[in-house]
Amino acid sequence: MSVDLSVVVPAYNEEVRLGPTLAAICAFLRADPARWGEWELIVVDDGSTDATAKIAQEAAAEEPRIQLVSSRTNRGKGHALRMGVLASYGRRVLFTDADLAAPIDELARLDDELAATGAAAAIGSRAHPDARIEVHQRRVRECLGRMGNRLIRLVAVPGIRDTQCGFKLFDGDKARAAFADSQLTGWGIDVEILRFFHRAGWPVTEVPVRWSHVAGSKVGPADYGKVLLELLRLRTRAVRRADLAVAGLFLLASVLLYKGLWADLDRGYLRDAGQDQNQWEWFFAVTADNVTHLRNPLFTTLQGYPDGVNLMANTVMLGLSVPLTPVTLAFGPTVTWALVLTLGLTATAVSWYWLIARRLVRNRAAAALGGAFAAFAPPMISHGHAHPNFLVLFMLPLIVDRALRLCEGRNVVRDGVLLGLFATYQIFLGEEPLLLAAVGMLLFALSYALARRDVARAAWRPLLRGLGIALLVCLPLVAFPLGWQFFGPQSYKSVLHGDNAGNSPLAFLQFSGRALLGSDAGADPLAMNRTEQNAFFGWPLIALSAALVFQWWRLAVVKALAFTAVAAAFLSLGPKFRIPYTDIVLTGPWRALAHQPLFESVIESRVAMVCAPVLGMLLALAADRLATAEHRSWGLRAAGFAALAAALVPVLPTPYPVRERAEVPGFITHGAYRSYLGEGESLVTVPLPTPGSADALYWQSASGLGFPVAGGYFNGPWGPDRIGIYGATPRHTSNLLSEVRNTGRVPVIGPKWQAQARADLAAWKAGVVVLPPQYHERALYETVTKLLGRPGERVAGVWVWDVGAEGGMR
Repeated sequence: MSVDLSVVVPAYNEEVRLGPTLAAICAFLRADPARWGEWELIVVDDGSTDATAKIAQEAAAEEPRIQLVSSRTNRGKGHALRMGVLASYGRRVLFTDADLAAPIDELARLDDELAATGAAAAIGSRAHPDARIEVHQRRVRECLGRMGNRLIRLVAVPGIRDTQCGFKLFDGDKARAAFADSQLTGWGIDVEILRFFHRAGWPVTEVPVRWSHVAGSKVGPADYGKVLLELLRLRTRAVRRADLAVAGLFLLASVLLYKGLWADLDRGYLRDAGQDQNQWEWFFAVTADNVTHLRNPLFTTLQGYPDGVNLMANTVMLGLSVPLTPVTLAFGPTVTWALVLTLGLTATAVSWYWLIARRLVRNRAAAALGGAFAAFAPPMISHGHAHPNFLVLFMLPLIVDRALRLCEGRNVVRDGVLLGLFATYQIFLGEEPLLLAAVGMLLFALSYALARRDVARAAWRPLLRGLGIALLVCLPLVAFPLGWQFFGPQSYKSVLHGDNAGNSPLAFLQFSGRALLGSDAGADPLAMNRTEQNAFFGWPLIALSAALVFQWWRLAVVKALAFTAVAAAFLSLGPKFRIPYTDIVLTGPWRALAHQPLFESVIESRVAMVCAPVLGMLLALAADRLATAEHRSWGLRAAGFAALAAALVPVLPTPYPVRERAEVPGFITHGAYRSYLGEGESLVTVPLPTPGSADALYWQSASGLGFPVAGGYFNGPWGPDRIGIYGATPRHTSNLLSEVRNTGRVPVIGPKWQAQARADLAAWKAGVVVLPPQYHERALYETVTKLLGRPGERVAGVWVWDVGAEGGMR
């Protein structure tokens, strides 16, 4: 049967409107038989409970070109349209809502547009500047519709302003192919079909139409939420199985790395985390507590009492710690810590994989190799001991991709807004990684511009415009938090890291302590500590990377990647560095940045982390070339894959070692401390918590943050210049107790020391002094007894001195 036009009308409980609608459509099509030719009108009864089916049957009895397709139950608009379109035979297929909000005579405009443009679909648009809205919906519904269409353009169908208008004309064969592939049953069917056309490369044009709101709409407020859920289903369905498999492998690798931590969440502690696990669990607990009690999430006095801690000036990752508040409250901060490390590492690998597959290579396995190295490279694994802010970097590939989109200049406003939002969120995950990423992107952009000046000439204007838009979006959002960080209570100017914060050139050739062929003995002398092994790529990988650059130097992207890696490596050497095995010391390029704003607080060896994704991209390029080079002999390809394996196997990460953490004293867990602390008083541990010993933070987070502590492990100001240091401003008594803890020697304590202790306790607003079991406990006990002039009291496993207002010290 040859049919020129099929008109599909989905109907659910439309007994009032269906008769006039069918009459209007038939009259319009009969009026111009030369134009519309042979036609059919398909009514789909979607399980109506009224007389809808009967009215359609009566109309079909009068007009044989009308046919009824019925569903036994109400399944939704998507199901009804699918039944109708798949039952059609027309060379073109129109579907229109039963209320004819867009009059049937608007079909001529859609048909003319298809004929003029050769598009695969012409869809009615209420958002087109030339559209005529004769009767408006209520303002709330119009606003919801606009917001929904913006979201749809963002996540599903870019470029189409109105996906939901119920008046669309399609090429018949293409419509049947799209609906046969569809799965949605509700209002999201329009988006699914248009997305199918978009992915197939079939052009879709929007046509302005007359439209009038008709009372009795079947779209309720809850249906907007259902559309969002269907969009989620649509995006999930679009994910390739290969992508899911890669993400699953990344998750498995992350779980295996942290298996020791997951095996004993109650007592497990990452061996090489220093005091950072205590600190991060405290950050998660404090953020959850601030959110729960509607307190300022940028400040607390639970540490460093009474001065407090500027949380924005400490990387508390509000972008994760705030949304994970329910997890922290329900399962405790240790679970949050383990989740952030494990899922953050997985998400970072998936994000780099996505970027490399989208922008660099076509082979998914090659992209997976590049993404895996970018996330699981030795510097990343080193920070995985203790620094989730340098491990959870999934936003950086999204930022890179959005900057590249700006260079393309297709939708500068949208991409600039999104870049601003992405940067804002990254600021609440970690500012230093964003700064280092910006350095890496700048190095790549400059070198690529020199290699491809034609591309640079076309890209610089939309890029600068988009960056300006991004700043206009980002700055108002972060103005207050950054103002608090740099000028609020307990803010500081820069952080002192010492003179040995740069990489040794040998660090790039050595294997890290966590690498398969590495050792702590080999890596420790070349790094600040085990959480700062920021190079350690190993000599085989460095040699292979050099060979790859030599082989493909003609490619502009390889030149840019090579320059970025080399420049970042040199910057990471610090303001000065020694040539290995000589006494020759040279000035490094970091000297020009060392005292500049923002850079003055950066640990310069971390700049080498830029090399991780760069080398990952080189490896992806190599694997892609080998996988697709079918013209090369099997032997050469096998040799190439063997070279990749030889470079990567030595740096494969091994699981993080875990030790058993010390138990929280019963004095804390049983709540005995409460009877010693008055309003506004702090608990003083012996020695006070410092970056080297911060178990007191674990006492707090494990017991519901029931007391503040003097001292602590955080970044805070020191001296009149407010220079940043690790920990609270030291006082004489805290220094003395730390020295006794380290040496085990009891000093001579006279009246001056006793007076100093009283002054320091008053400054800390101390309510109780607590000495837990530890090394040199006897020496510490004697020292505190002499300082306070009286012996301690043994309570629930610790020594206690009541020094609060009621205890007689103040």
